[in-house]
Amino acid sequence: MKVAHSDKIRNIALIAHQSAGKTTLAESMLHRMGVTTRMGAIEEGNTVCDYHADEISRQMSISTTIVNGNHKDIKINLLDTPGFTDFSGEVKGAVRVADTAGVLINAASGIEVGTELVWRFAKEINIPRFFFMNHLDKENVEFDSVLESLKERFGSIAQLQFPVNPGSDKFNQIVDLIAMKLITYNPDGGVKSTGDIPGELKEKADTIRMELVESVAENDEDLMEIFFENDGLSAEELITGLRKGFRDGTLYPLVCGAAKRQVGTSLLLDFIMNVVPSPVDLPDFTATKEAGGEEVTKSCDTDGTFASLVFKTVSDKHVGDLSFFRVYSGSLTGGTDCRNTTRGQTEKIGQVFTVTGKNRVNVDSIIAGDMGALVKLKDTHTSDTLSEAKDGLVLKEIDFPETVARTAIVPRNKGDEEKISSALHILHEEDRSFNFEYNPELKQLLVSGQGELHLNIIMERLKDRFGVEVDQEVPHIPYRETIKSAAEGQGKYKKQSGGRGQYGDCWLRLESQKRGEDIEFIDAIVGGVIPGKFVPAVEKGVRMAIGDGVISGNQVVDVKVTCFDGSYHTVDSSENAFKMAGSMAFKKIFKDAKPVLLEPVEDLEVRVPDEFMGDVMGDISAKRGKIMGMEQEGNYQLIRAKAPLAELHMYSSTLRSLTGGRGLHRQSFSHYEEVPHEIQAKIVEEWEAKRAEGIA
Repeated sequence: MKVAHSDKIRNIALIAHQSAGKTTLAESMLHRMGVTTRMGAIEEGNTVCDYHADEISRQMSISTTIVNGNHKDIKINLLDTPGFTDFSGEVKGAVRVADTAGVLINAASGIEVGTELVWRFAKEINIPRFFFMNHLDKENVEFDSVLESLKERFGSIAQLQFPVNPGSDKFNQIVDLIAMKLITYNPDGGVKSTGDIPGELKEKADTIRMELVESVAENDEDLMEIFFENDGLSAEELITGLRKGFRDGTLYPLVCGAAKRQVGTSLLLDFIMNVVPSPVDLPDFTATKEAGGEEVTKSCDTDGTFASLVFKTVSDKHVGDLSFFRVYSGSLTGGTDCRNTTRGQTEKIGQVFTVTGKNRVNVDSIIAGDMGALVKLKDTHTSDTLSEAKDGLVLKEIDFPETVARTAIVPRNKGDEEKISSALHILHEEDRSFNFEYNPELKQLLVSGQGELHLNIIMERLKDRFGVEVDQEVPHIPYRETIKSAAEGQGKYKKQSGGRGQYGDCWLRLESQKRGEDIEFIDAIVGGVIPGKFVPAVEKGVRMAIGDGVISGNQVVDVKVTCFDGSYHTVDSSENAFKMAGSMAFKKIFKDAKPVLLEPVEDLEVRVPDEFMGDVMGDISAKRGKIMGMEQEGNYQLIRAKAPLAELHMYSSTLRSLTGGRGLHRQSFSHYEEVPHEIQAKIVEEWEAKRAEGIA
């Protein structure tokens, strides 16, 4: 399928908190557009969007799926994103390349913490947003109450519809406030009738429509004049104003329905056709020149310079790597060459596809504003730019979220380390929202991601795709050692074993420093009691002891070391002897200077509904955390706290359990703080036991 004009394309990312019905809505839209002959169901594992085995088994979206169809000569590309916050990196990629975000609201739950999260993602890149209030066939839904909360939280909501009989499985009618008609749906989701609004609903419809007309007119001076002259706006004028306000981000239209019953789907498709902007309706995009870094402005022009962004990479067993891309300018034709300007590589383009779920259709080219997929690219990955070599444009990369959970992994089979490292590199190139590193201080391979489920799926992919199995371990904590008082003493290294001996003797004074001043070594030798050439060896010995630690095997910090006395032997003294003397002196004196352990403390931000605030704050306190402040954000509380890293392993899972999946958190390093005495004693005891066994 080839689209003739970019203005006939609509690119929409469906985003929401989990269980708002994104996948079901996509299924409903595909069915109504005639892409499918029957609507798939998540429970039956036969949806177009959730086709991966792990999605079917878990009955949830794990990755973004691209689907497309045609509605009245308009091509609609839908990006069905996961709602589970562990996969927020997928949402980031989708909103980066979409032109519009469709924010689904569960009418039974209202605004949820995931709603706030995805709204923030879309707002960061300033794409137009509309709301689809779903699940109006569920019991105990309160449309008007949820609508008011949306207005309070997000501002200029342009209500385009309202449901007539929500709250039961008999829900089948919606009032369209643009056409001022009552739409009644058949049980199969088709439109049964379009009629006049009955008398008992007419007054309500007139009132809401007037509010809609006023809000639209306020955003356009010309429409405001027409409004005052004619005491209203026609349907065509209203749509014109809506398009402008929606595109400019001053209005957030709201439509509604029940996706599972396909009630409201036809109205949504018409809304997308009439109001949602095409790629050519939106502002020009900026790119930088590969050579020189000059910033340039480009428009969505099929005849312009080719530039596209790869927003997703997956590995397919049958065809290899599959790269999903959005064309911003120009067009991409199969069999041509282009340049990966992110990595400085030339890529030979083979076949070009459009994609709906797991189904691919070979096409001649993908034009500006459209999306497609490529196979078997040499070295192109998620967030890379493909461009014409002669122009070398580089598009802004996807801003993936910071990781919030980490675990250590060890191979079950010896010799798999290299395979694991290679596999993790490939998985990271596909999913940039997780990272991995070998930490030489902790002596562990660490994997970090968006939550426990996210990391578990990474482990499953290691096994299923790369044939390597790993076990997870709790990451070690990078404690630090320091002292609280001053002390001084001697370190003497003397060894005689026939022939030339070894002799080094130094006196050191240790003093505590302020946090962050690290290690300071002072040469205070006078009178040549230690020859100048050996003092650096003393410092080497001190720094060797600092790196290995004294009481727990952790790095020493914030100590001032003064070398003020010593002695030497004209024959037996050497650099090595004084290095050993410096190390011995430091370790002995350190234990006399009231040594303490320091632990990393994290800044913690937690967003939770009001009703869970007490439980979450209690849990933070139980983790030795300190509440630093709170503030209201709509129906949510933002709790700011500081808590030890040692207490926050897989905190995302703890928070999910405490809040029924309605809490979110972010954490980052704050500072080091002294470990409580009883915990320090336990850590030191465990380290000494390991050292005695030869494993520390």
